[in-house]
Amino acid sequence: MKKILTFLHGFCMALADSVPGVSGGTVAFLLGFYDNFVGSLDDLISGTKEKRISAVKYLIKLGIGWVIGFGLAVLILANVFETHIYQISSLFMGFIIFAIPVVIIEEKSCLKEKISRIFFVMIGIVLVSAITYFNPVGGGNGMDLSSPNILTFVYVFVCGAIAICAMILPGISGSTLLLIFGIYLPIVTAIKDILHFDFHSLPIVIAFGLGVVTGVIFIIKIIRKALDKHRAATVYLIIGLMLGSLYAIVMGPTTLDIPQPALSFPTFSFVFFIIGGVVIMGMQAMKIVSAKSEQIDETMSE
Repeated sequence: MKKILTFLHGFCMALADSVPGVSGGTVAFLLGFYDNFVGSLDDLISGTKEKRISAVKYLIKLGIGWVIGFGLAVLILANVFETHIYQISSLFMGFIIFAIPVVIIEEKSCLKEKISRIFFVMIGIVLVSAITYFNPVGGGNGMDLSSPNILTFVYVFVCGAIAICAMILPGISGSTLLLIFGIYLPIVTAIKDILHFDFHSLPIVIAFGLGVVTGVIFIIKIIRKALDKHRAATVYLIIGLMLGSLYAIVMGPTTLDIPQPALSFPTFSFVFFIIGGVVIMGMQAMKIVSAKSEQIDETMSE
């Protein structure tokens, strides 16, 4: 059960990372495995031998789900996001609105103890809303990466580092930042070409990948220390980032290759919104079953 749950976690993160508006970090936090995810990345970078082995085992299981989810998103679901963006947006809104109460309940002890830090909620809302509002990219094909020079490689590297920081942080969409930087569609197209065994864009994807690795090394320790030493303020900030991402989701259709009007009441899908809530409740149920299963295994081993 635990392996299946970890695979599903990675799969859901990939679906969120592949579309503008939601980050994989948001999915990790609202499904309750964010601490484990961040801790495993940190252990992989600077942990002891035992912690690195444990982190590798966990991240491989998570990574398999992520790779499959991202591959499906690029190869199959890209057209679904384009043609059914309002249903997908409604689904993600369901994810977040149903998940926030779960997060508050699970973190209620530290949130109640440090209620004075609640102003971090507003900081999170303003941060994501500002990034979304000032997004200068409204569709279009972005930069031309077909004939890159050294400056292009450096630019893609830096964009990858910044975007992965956003993907790890709940609420801030790395895909939206890539849209702002003008390389979202070129990078997705390059990855799609490689999946079809066309490797002419491989150098650009490698530069992007190196940027991603650099960004992970830079941001993970900061996040882990914040959760360890200033957990209440960090959780309040994350809740604000998640609330702000609702605005990003509403504006998501305007960032498509062929821009669509923002999500509104007539285009909102209540059915998909409820499906999002059901998925969250289902994942929570799986989480509870997995925790009970681990307790039983520990009791039997003793």
